[in-house]
Amino acid sequence: MTSAPLRFGLVGTGYWARITHAPALAATEDIELAAVWGRDPRAAAALAVEHQATAFEDIEAFLAAVDGVAFAVPPDVQAPIAAAAARAGKHLMLEKPLATTDAGADELAAAVTQSQVASIVFFTLRFRAEMRAWLSEVTAHGDWAGGLASWFGSSLLESSPFNTPWRRDKGALWDLAPHLISLLWAALGPVTSVTADAGPADVSHLILHHQGGASSTMTVSQNGGEAAAGFEAYLWSDRSRSMAPRLTPDQVPALSTALAELAGNIRSGRTEHPCDARFGRDVGHVVAEAQRQIDQRRA
Repeated sequence: MTSAPLRFGLVGTGYWARITHAPALAATEDIELAAVWGRDPRAAAALAVEHQATAFEDIEAFLAAVDGVAFAVPPDVQAPIAAAAARAGKHLMLEKPLATTDAGADELAAAVTQSQVASIVFFTLRFRAEMRAWLSEVTAHGDWAGGLASWFGSSLLESSPFNTPWRRDKGALWDLAPHLISLLWAALGPVTSVTADAGPADVSHLILHHQGGASSTMTVSQNGGEAAAGFEAYLWSDRSRSMAPRLTPDQVPALSTALAELAGNIRSGRTEHPCDARFGRDVGHVVAEAQRQIDQRRA
């Protein structure tokens, strides 16, 4: 007898929720987009109608109606709701960063661990098929001396739908750097320390030291403008250089992969994943330490 699909609720009704989360939830096997909650009840109702889901205004009633929750809201909104959802026994598809403070990230990761729920943080690069193939190749090769990565975005342009208050406040260090840290962590090993400095606007430069001795550097900005916008990363050694694949714009397949892996963990009773909430917390700690150093240098 086939079991019923897992009922997921979506927290968030903004651009990212509409173009990525809702379509991926609706398209992923063994998952039903059953409920929508947002800070704007009218937007929640409209998104719910579009996907034959139920809109909720009460967050407790929303949580009671689902098995898992996907988040597409700013990190300071995500953290307390996700911690409450975990304590209510709900499995979590989270966005990076988990929170904008160490305390918020620690509380959420602790709630996930204590409640023994499954969780995944959607580090987009880690769920792309072509990037996974590259990571498999470079980790099998091993012995890399280091890596370089950069991501220049254009989200702070007035015309960008991603030009949101939290991005204007936190910049690329909190928005783009977690993706690159996650990628370099997977390629070169866990990050053991970070040294950070800032350039103009929201430009951030990070030097990462990895367990095993490798080091890597990265630069991020959301003020690159359309001409400079782009991602690149490569690893190097005295024998070779390996360039990461270029990015394609469609994020729905990557999120569908993440959701399918989350559903698999829920069905099997597993709570650990390479990109679970504990990993998200650890990446957040690197970002928070970089922010502390940048603030001290500016002071």
